Amino acid sequence: MLPHRRLGTNGPTVSAIGLGCMSLSGVYGKSDDAAGIALVHHALDRGIDILDSSDLYGWGHNEELLGRALKGRRDGVCLVSKFGQVKTPTGQGVDSRPEYVQQACEASLKRLGVAHIDLYFQHRVDPKVPIEDTVGAMARLIEQGKVRHLGLSEARPETIRRAHKVHPIAAVQTEYSLLYREEAEETLQTTRALGIGFMAYSPLGRGLLTGAVRSAGDVAGDRRAEHPRFVGDNLTRNLGLLERVEAMAREKACTPGQLVLAWLLAQGDDIVPIPGTKRKARLDENLGALAVKLTPAETARLGEAVPRGAAAGTRYPEGAMKAVYR
Repeated sequence: MLPHRRLGTNGPTVSAIGLGCMSLSGVYGKSDDAAGIALVHHALDRGIDILDSSDLYGWGHNEELLGRALKGRRDGVCLVSKFGQVKTPTGQGVDSRPEYVQQACEASLKRLGVAHIDLYFQHRVDPKVPIEDTVGAMARLIEQGKVRHLGLSEARPETIRRAHKVHPIAAVQTEYSLLYREEAEETLQTTRALGIGFMAYSPLGRGLLTGAVRSAGDVAGDRRAEHPRFVGDNLTRNLGLLERVEAMAREKACTPGQLVLAWLLAQGDDIVPIPGTKRKARLDENLGALAVKLTPAETARLGEAVPRGAAAGTRYPEGAMKAVYR
């Protein structure tokens, strides 16, 4: 068994590292359903028991794929999904109206082929709808037996506090890695005060911290090519930071990705990273981080080697940045 951590005072207990499933729906280049299902099965066989999805990923495709993968294997799995991002005439928007919360959940349950979702997140905060109204609707899903626990993604501390007054929030998701940690660490002050767990998405900097990306050509053809961290001088500066990680990884006889996951795990037992991948070998590598033990001095030294705020380029393109951390 893998080591486990509890998400929130009253939340689910899950494997210390989960699986982010977004890449199984063509976000980072082409994906293959049979390979995706095989990866999910491999994750379960290795002891991962928290799977993170969303109705956004492939606009429903990801949930359908997970539904197929979990047939006969649903028991013991903490199934995570999210709602709130919608197609609009001009591209993509958010909708967290109470009536839409109900509609979105029922659609997700149908695609997943399950009776309930273990941890249901508002994917992005809707500035047009009071968070109290949205969480109130989410709480009704618990009363109906369709959801077990509630979560928020990319919510500011004050939003989290308001939501938690309506119904206990089990977990919050925010991007958190050695590269991007300012907003996450600010959020952790609030989640810890309220007894809320923290799910760290993109803990490997969208692959940048693994050493797999050396040039802009390595992300050509997938969504990362639009992200400022992978463009021009930003990428050059970030690769300079990666060199510092690689040097310490050699000292610890592990991969850079394992080192930064171990660093993140060392930040607190309330943190569960959910790295995504399409490959079994990468999943196995990620789980190898659980065997990398860092002393407090080593943890601090790595944090100093890549100082808070040192990353070049914002977490998302300019337009998408307006929708996060609000």
